[in-house]
Amino acid sequence: MIRAGIVGSTGYAGAELVRLLVGHPDVALTVLTSRQFADQRFDAVYPAMAGVVDNTCEALSLEHLIEKCDVVFTALPHKIPMEIVPDLVEHNIKVVDLSADFRFRDAALYEAFYQRHTAKNLLDRAVYGLSEVYREAIRAAELVGNPGCYPTSTLLPLVPLLKKDMLAIDTIVVDSKSGVSGAGRSLSMGSHYSEMNESFKAYKVAVHRHNPEIDAILTRESGVQVSVTFVPHLVPMTRGMFTTIYATPRKSLSLEAIRSCLESYYEGRPFVRVVGPEGLPDTRNVRGTNFCDIGFTVDEPRRRVILTSAIDNLVKGAAGQAVQNMNIMFGLDESAGLLNVPFPV
Repeated sequence: MIRAGIVGSTGYAGAELVRLLVGHPDVALTVLTSRQFADQRFDAVYPAMAGVVDNTCEALSLEHLIEKCDVVFTALPHKIPMEIVPDLVEHNIKVVDLSADFRFRDAALYEAFYQRHTAKNLLDRAVYGLSEVYREAIRAAELVGNPGCYPTSTLLPLVPLLKKDMLAIDTIVVDSKSGVSGAGRSLSMGSHYSEMNESFKAYKVAVHRHNPEIDAILTRESGVQVSVTFVPHLVPMTRGMFTTIYATPRKSLSLEAIRSCLESYYEGRPFVRVVGPEGLPDTRNVRGTNFCDIGFTVDEPRRRVILTSAIDNLVKGAAGQAVQNMNIMFGLDESAGLLNVPFPV
């Protein structure tokens, strides 16, 4: 059994990791840490886990993690993971970090949008954990920087088409909507029920931290500099993310060509479902799952390709992809522990 620890287990992403890993056939949950709920049972914090999870949360101890774990998931705010990950990696503990601390190869780019990086020596060793795109690199990784939710929903539809040079890169506009759980469990005015209910708004327009992450990966995969227009929105639902992408094709582009490109690229990747153009993705159909559903159409009169995607922001956008990356790192079937059946309604 793989011994797994979760640092930050009582945040939303951490709790999703607990939910997924407690049912994983090859994993034993050995350490759950929580600064706020140390010495409390996890099922007292999340009563839904009563009779399922009997672990007690504990304060962070590097020594305990190193002694008790083969893999550690760091589900913490940015900056904190870079303070503990170097010690874990030095002791041959595999790490999947859910913050942005190890998503960027370029420390200067990270520092421009976050803060000073104190573990720059690990950036070249970290692998960006977009499972379907970097699977082979993840197999050999000791440290994976798990992607953000917005980048996951944006990159999966775009990467195959850009690699085939099908889209004019200077025309890409990304319009994303997220459920409020993406803001995390900490209280804030922006995610207060009275502020969000019966409301729909854009936020951090043109300055969101996920924009440079998206640009960096699209630039890497296309081989040319990419800078997309990215506009995120909050919608009054708990979980789910829907992304609509607009771009101009380089030349006349048929529905069959788009379908062929997406289906051939994602052949053998169990968590990407190409559903267009007959149907369109819907957040309801991926709720609680690790699926990314991708739709597409072509607006011929306006020479516009329209791509859509739906994910659960807490699963494929965070904890589910982290578990998928762990599976790949340990040579398991990448779908292990992640094949829960979607809710039909």
